[in-house]
Amino acid sequence: MTLSNPLLIRPVTADDDLARLTALIHSAYAPHAQRGLRYWGTHQSVEDTAKRFASGTGLVMLDGNDYVGTATLRPPQPESTVPLYREPAVWSLCQFCISPDAKGRGYGKQLHAYALDYARKAGARVMALDTAQPATALIAMYESWGYRVVGECDWRPLTNYTSVLMARDLEKAQGGVDNTE
Repeated sequence: MTLSNPLLIRPVTADDDLARLTALIHSAYAPHAQRGLRYWGTHQSVEDTAKRFASGTGLVMLDGNDYVGTATLRPPQPESTVPLYREPAVWSLCQFCISPDAKGRGYGKQLHAYALDYARKAGARVMALDTAQPATALIAMYESWGYRVVGECDWRPLTNYTSVLMARDLEKAQGGVDNTE
């Protein structure tokens, strides 16, 4: 009998393979690229991956020895061009993805719940994120997780679209999904 390896979520370390993580990000964002959306995750370099993780707390999700997800949690960013991201109690989520091979197992919800709990324990009262305005399925998923659209932002020329800015209150619910609304 073979026991399955436990799922592990942890901060990125110097021992993590950034080339493998970048390949994971590229594969997770590939469906968006096929739709013509130029997310940063579709084309970022290994150096970009390292910088994005270092901009906050990089998280990896492992199933045994396989990377299956990533996220970067950013504390308030006083220099951000997005006013919401400068707010003292607002953390933001970026570089959030699950491997195409691991989709449908609830890993995204687990990684998201971990990220919310981590940010809440660090003092965050609001979690924010942005995604492509044409990515209606992603927007709907985030709305089902308690986010609401609160504005727009524009990362061009790194992307080729306008983004919706979304936020959710971390004080309402302690779980990864807020079903109180």
